[in-house]
Amino acid sequence: MVPPEADDQALVEACRQGDRQAFRLLTQRYQRKVYSIAYGFLRNPEDALDVVQESFIKVHRYLHNFEGNSSFYTWLYRIVTNLCIDHIRKNRRHKDLEFDDGLRHDDDGDTAYVPPSPLGDPASLVQRREILEAVQDGLQHLSDKHRAVIVMRELQGMSYEEMARTMGCSKGTIMSRLFHARRNMQRLLTERLGYVPSGPTGGADEDSDAERVPAPQAMLP
Repeated sequence: MVPPEADDQALVEACRQGDRQAFRLLTQRYQRKVYSIAYGFLRNPEDALDVVQESFIKVHRYLHNFEGNSSFYTWLYRIVTNLCIDHIRKNRRHKDLEFDDGLRHDDDGDTAYVPPSPLGDPASLVQRREILEAVQDGLQHLSDKHRAVIVMRELQGMSYEEMARTMGCSKGTIMSRLFHARRNMQRLLTERLGYVPSGPTGGADEDSDAERVPAPQAMLP
């Protein structure tokens, strides 16, 4: 039996050998992080819990495909973000989510992509929905690495250092990926909308903490 303090790779190997306790330990180790990621996307506790469940089902199903070229958490993060994007696209009610609550300016002057709430103006609401659809579609067309840094930075509010640890690369690499990801997103938005929407004027420095998310009432067993 693998001890609880075993590293991720040891737990992964044990899971591949059919050790159910090892999988339970992996789940317990990462379920709150997965919930935080999902909530950052969906802004709904129940939907976030659904994604948590789906994520670990996929982990269990496809763990044999994990080659170890990146960290287990990076692989898991990709699964979660892809499920969240799919969830948003499939559920029309998510088109009115307050994505701008999680988007912000950076110190380098780049803006986020969703404007402030339209405050009930029907014309602005229609425009906002168009922008949200364009952003969601744009995320789908980014590469995995570019989509990941956009989500980590703009939706999760992660610092460059946190992103580098998660992705297993240097801070400079993260900054370069984010620069190109933003440029690609701006190009995609321009192609679809004819312009790049401005973001909220408020901001925080790069090391500010991500928004605190509510703790789920129930997690995986």
